[in-house]
Amino acid sequence: MHRIDLNCDMGESFGAWNMGADEAVMPCISSANIACGFHAGDASVMRRTVAAAVAADVAIGAHVGLPDLAGFGRRRMALDPQAAYDITVVQIGALAAVAHTQGARLRHVKPHGALYHMLDEDSALAEATARAIRDVDARLYVFGRSQGPWLRMAASMGLEVCHEVFADRTYRDDGTLMPRSEPGASLHGMEAVTSQAVRLAQGQGVVTGTGKMLSLKADTLCIHGDRDDAGTLAQTLRRHLESAGIRIARHEPG
Repeated sequence: MHRIDLNCDMGESFGAWNMGADEAVMPCISSANIACGFHAGDASVMRRTVAAAVAADVAIGAHVGLPDLAGFGRRRMALDPQAAYDITVVQIGALAAVAHTQGARLRHVKPHGALYHMLDEDSALAEATARAIRDVDARLYVFGRSQGPWLRMAASMGLEVCHEVFADRTYRDDGTLMPRSEPGASLHGMEAVTSQAVRLAQGQGVVTGTGKMLSLKADTLCIHGDRDDAGTLAQTLRRHLESAGIRIARHEPG
């Protein structure tokens, strides 16, 4: 039987601003990447999201991002390695403390938005971020783009890595995601998303924007919680994966 970790970016509301369908999504996934207040989220939202994850037996991860609430962490920023180290430590530390109050601990770290791509492109940033994770808690495993440079750096520093693929994003021939600024960067039809997800989870790869079949290692499959149809998508996707004989379970290191 094939097995896949199903993850979602969550806890992205803050103040009076509401984002996502966390209540509907949480029962359908196995790992939650929770915003830590830099690109989204706030202290109360972090607590509520962690508590919901604990109740649903969902693995808790820190979704670390750039300090950019206005741009939702999707705008690139000038960031030196020391700053990357510092913002990573602070965000993991904050969510770890919240998890501790709920009788839980963090399992993983996933970079968010622009930072996710910057770590694949800048080895100094990648090294500093991996070192920050290791210095806080070397048991944490890290999510990153399947077979990308960020995961190779993290693995070289002794961290467990988890190769991530996307149910609702399109790919270029080199394995990178189609930039959101380009047409067709996201899949919208439910059938298209579920079909791509099942193929990836079964190890069949993904069809790129040019029609090339791309083979990708798939440990965890991401759905985006900021989609308008996130709740329906999560429920439909889980049903299709299980119908295809794929077991949904959190990633376990080793």
